[in-house]
Amino acid sequence: MINLILYSTVGCHLCEQAIEVIQMALQGQVCALDEIDIADDDVLMEQYGIRIPVVKNPQNNKEVGWPFGPEDISLLLVN
Repeated sequence: MINLILYSTVGCHLCEQAIEVIQMALQGQVCALDEIDIADDDVLMEQYGIRIPVVKNPQNNKEVGWPFGPEDISLLLVN
């Protein structure tokens, strides 16, 4: 199973687009997407505030910030 983290916040229309890009990239593969609201954490807000949406692969610590496409998500999965 693929595990990814999406750093986002409430009302982020780009974050909704990011989910669509992730779905296109994975094309039916089983994925656990953990969506984390950065507004709940000052450290995350400082780190990702102007970069969201950001997708991270916790297995290899690779991440990509918006804008990104399906190819970028595929590269996150490569160790």
